[in-house]
Formats: sequence, structure tokens, C-alpha cells
Amino acid sequence: MFETILIANRGEIALRVIRTCRELGIRTVVAHSTADADSLAVRHADQAVQIGPPAARHSYLNAAALITAALQTGAEAVHPGYGFLSEDRDFAEMCAAYGLTFIGPPPSVLARLGDKAQARSAAVASGLPVLPGSTGALESGTEAKEAADEIGYPVIIKAVAGGGGRGMTVVREPRDFLRQYAHTRATAQAVFGDGRVYVEKYLEGARHIEVQVLADNHGNVVHLGARDCSVQRRRQKLIEETPPPALPASVVEAMGAGSVRSAAQLGYTGAGTYEFVVDEDHNFTFMEINCRIQVEHPVTEMVTGVDLVREQILAAAGHRLTLRQQDVRRTGVAIECRVNSEDPTRDFLPTAGTVHEFEPPAGPFVRVDTHGYPGMRISPHYDSLLAKVIVWAPERDQAIARMDRALQEFRVEGVSTTTRYLRDVLAHPLFAHAKHTTSLVDEIGGRTL
Repeated sequence: MFETILIANRGEIALRVIRTCRELGIRTVVAHSTADADSLAVRHADQAVQIGPPAARHSYLNAAALITAALQTGAEAVHPGYGFLSEDRDFAEMCAAYGLTFIGPPPSVLARLGDKAQARSAAVASGLPVLPGSTGALESGTEAKEAADEIGYPVIIKAVAGGGGRGMTVVREPRDFLRQYAHTRATAQAVFGDGRVYVEKYLEGARHIEVQVLADNHGNVVHLGARDCSVQRRRQKLIEETPPPALPASVVEAMGAGSVRSAAQLGYTGAGTYEFVVDEDHNFTFMEINCRIQVEHPVTEMVTGVDLVREQILAAAGHRLTLRQQDVRRTGVAIECRVNSEDPTRDFLPTAGTVHEFEPPAGPFVRVDTHGYPGMRISPHYDSLLAKVIVWAPERDQAIARMDRALQEFRVEGVSTTTRYLRDVLAHPLFAHAKHTTSLVDEIGGRTL
């Protein structure tokens, strides 16, 4: 087992990893920017190393600074969390070159799955259904337009190196395609440093369902069920729940079995998520694979009792998974709401500033993963996620009621948050009756109901 792990991340996920490491008796080092010098992660870690100024490209995306911090503090492994360098093949290779264990899939797997077009091909090879689309990256607007015309509109243009809901554009009319193609390529180049894109059929009114998998270095792979992540704004998730409501268990098991088969064929290790779109007839098609811990992993933990971060660390240390597929038990319903420092009435504009009051909810079966505290300064340099509120209940109606109560209790003063908006979504008839799709937030708009 590792004695020291460097956490190459910030915010609630850094604190989340620290807590599991402490339970495992592992010393933690947090690498942080100057903006995060007073963060809870810095306060709770055994050691903290300042690696750069607030801008992420000079700190959390500075691979050389992170490697140096790990080596100088005696770390044997690096936990990348989510976002930043968590799926970066070059960073994983640098870790290996300096004798550090990257807590995630091997670089070869990251290289293959980080390219969304290659991930699509890998899904086909393992027998997972995919939507009609181009077989690889498209080299010109003319080639892309021809592919889109053949597929049939609407289509979605996706960045090959995309992730986190970015680098995707839906095109509904042929006349708009070339303009949107150029825009998506430019965005992909600016955000990911890779302007390559591919085209895929877009399903209107579909659901976004994902399957959590765990794999070790000994060929063992299991899935822990599925999560519904259909409530999104700008293709970034707001509410997640498990099990997916009104989705037959047979469909979930088919997605799970296919994901396990694919992960085994790829030589995947650690925690990963297979993402699917599901139509109104419950037909599912593969979308992508996220090679890291997900923001929404707590809902799976709440219904299975499995600490996913612990399994990640154990697998990276060479241990076998602590459970087999037949050992996985899923009980009750869990829902997660992401409380962001954003203003829903202004198209979810992020709001930076000082948090004057911060009182998270509590009570039976309520979990809050947060890095917030009174006096905290929210920086404009990072993601707007302030807290994740997760609840569990035996039935979905109870879980919704418990979440509404928890969000009502949540008091934050000094910045705008999404708590009121989230309560409105929970109360919306389409969500309450499990009839919602990825278009729900667009239908509601950035307002209260």
C-alpha cells in the first residue's frame, strides 16, 4: 500500500480523497495554487505545496510542477481527481517516468479513450451499440458536411478530445452546419489543444444514463449499476440519481454487462464510467467513457456501500477488487444535486466573491461533499461547483422530498447559488413523474417556476 499520495486537484474532490486516504492510513499532500492557500483541502491534508498562481494553466494544469511536488514530498502515487489532468495521457506517462503511480487507467488506455472517435470504435469492437456517425476524425468541412448529410439531421459535432460537456454542438439544419463546424473546431482547439472533431446522430428528447465500473490489474471488472444524469445545463449535469427511474432493470443490466465486457477487453483499471443515451423505447447507445472518478460518484456509494475512491487506490496499489459482481447489492434511491455558485436568472452566470454565511444541511441520510465555509473566497478561475448534496431514501418520492428539505435548509450568503432552481426542477411534473429528458432545463429556462 502507498504511504503518501499527492492529490493533484482542488475543492471538494481533493477533500474527498483526503478523507479516504486518512481511513486507509495514507499520508496526503495537496498541491495548490495561491488562490487555494486557505482551502479546506489544504487545512486537512498532512502537507501542502504551493505550485503556482491562480490560473489553472500555471498551477493545476502544470504537470512539471505537480511531479516536482510529488517527488519533493516523498509521494509514491498521484490521485488526479476529476477534471484538470485526470484523463491526460502525457501526465500519466510523466508519473510513470518518475516512478510515481498514476491512480487511474494506464497511459495507453487513456490515449485510446481520450480520443472520442477511437473510444467509439472500441465500443463497436466490444459489441456496444452506437449511433450512426463518422468512423473517425473529419479532416475538412466538406467531408464533415457530407457525413452529416448522410447521417441525417439533427447531428452533433463532437471534439475528439472533448469532455465535461464541452466541445459539442448540435446542428439541426444543413445550412448551419459549416458555420457550427468551424466554431466547434475553434472551441476544441482553444479548450483542448486539439481541433479534431467527428459527427454523430443526435437524439432529441433522450435520457443520459451512465454505468459505473471498477477494474483491477488482475482482470477483474464489475459494474455498480447505473445513474440518470439527464438534468443538465449546457450539457453539464445538475442532478443525478440512481437507480435511473422508470428504466427497466433488464436494460440497466444489459448496459452494465456490455460496459464490463468492454472494460475487460480494453485492459481498463480503476474507476470509470460508460455513458449512454437512451431513447423513449429504452434502446441504449454508447456515447463515451470517462476515465476517472465522476463528480456524481456519491450516489452510487450511497446505494451500494462501496467507497469508490478506496477501490481506486487499492486497484492502483495492485490489490484485487474487494467485491465480485454477485457481491454488489444496490438498495434504495440516491439523488445528488450540484449546488453551484451561479445565477440561474442570468443564464447560469458564475458568481465569484466572498461567502459570508455557509450553513449546509444535515439530518438523516443526508451527505454534503463541499469545500465551502464562511469567509471562503470563490475564485473566478475555477469551476463554479460549491457543494454536492446527496440524499438516500428507500423510495424515489421520499428521496425527492428529503432533497427538497435539504436544499431548503442550505444557507449561503454572499454569492448566488442554484439551490432555489434545483428545488424547482425537483418539483417539475416531468421530473417528479420520471418523464424528464436532457431537454428539461432548456424547457424550464434560467428562471424559477
